[in-house]
Amino acid sequence: MPGKKGYPKFKKYQTRASVEYKTTGWKLSSDRQRISFTDGFKAGSFKLKGTRDLNFYQVAQINRVRVVRRSDGYYVQFVLDVERSEQQEPTKRTVGLDVGLNYFLTDSDGSTVENPRHLRKSEKRLKRMQRKVSKKQKRSKNRRKAVKQLGRAHLKVQRQRRDFAVKTARCVVKSADLVVLEDLQIRNMVKNRHLAKSISDAAWGEFRRWIEYFGKVFGVATVAVKPHYTSQNCSNCGAVVKKSLSTRTHICLQCRHVQDRDHNAAINILKKGLSTVGHTGINAWGENDLYLNQETGTDKLAR
Repeated sequence: MPGKKGYPKFKKYQTRASVEYKTTGWKLSSDRQRISFTDGFKAGSFKLKGTRDLNFYQVAQINRVRVVRRSDGYYVQFVLDVERSEQQEPTKRTVGLDVGLNYFLTDSDGSTVENPRHLRKSEKRLKRMQRKVSKKQKRSKNRRKAVKQLGRAHLKVQRQRRDFAVKTARCVVKSADLVVLEDLQIRNMVKNRHLAKSISDAAWGEFRRWIEYFGKVFGVATVAVKPHYTSQNCSNCGAVVKKSLSTRTHICLQCRHVQDRDHNAAINILKKGLSTVGHTGINAWGENDLYLNQETGTDKLAR
């Protein structure tokens, strides 16, 4: 309700997922259960509800505070300066990942993860709720209620997609010492009007961000390689076998190698990643090597 009398006029940022308000003055109570804004506006004091306990952190560690408005209410986000790291035993395993629409991902060992298709499964319900909104009288109370219900339905799909990306990325990182994936240009890929909705629903970009984040947390090397010819080259002999998107089986006419298209691409991605790792000075288990008593430079695609 920013902008009304008695509420702070935060600096407003409009995004697709939510509306954010940045405030420069705030103060926490002694028990860390309430927050009040001290930047000159009469906003009063607000009670904090959540699963995170701020008593574990010092106030000096909080870099900034954001108030985020979503369809189901307001949220206060505390950005903390905390170094997170967890130890895990080396698995002596390297894995290459090929993301797709038929399967969400296929690794170099042949294992697959089903594509959840959260938006596609909720599409009928969202369309029905959208029709209800369009039939309501504009600027009426019933229309505002219908818009809020529609926003909550979209928010649920967004949270389902994010939850799936987080859990899958964590599982992948904890099961390997080197994770190689494609450096996809998703912004260009969604220009295809036939596949744009499915690509956006898969959320490959968010999945990659969480892979890189958990790689830093658990000390696992993550490498992004160029996707050129990863689906066309034969993983057995290296010959170029041109195929369309509808061709799901890789058949090499030179070495007679037959394999699933995504599995073949995942093996090629892993090979590219291993060759890149050799040049960046990171061995297969994520440790940096020394060359002539000097630390080698890390490639920008390796984290």
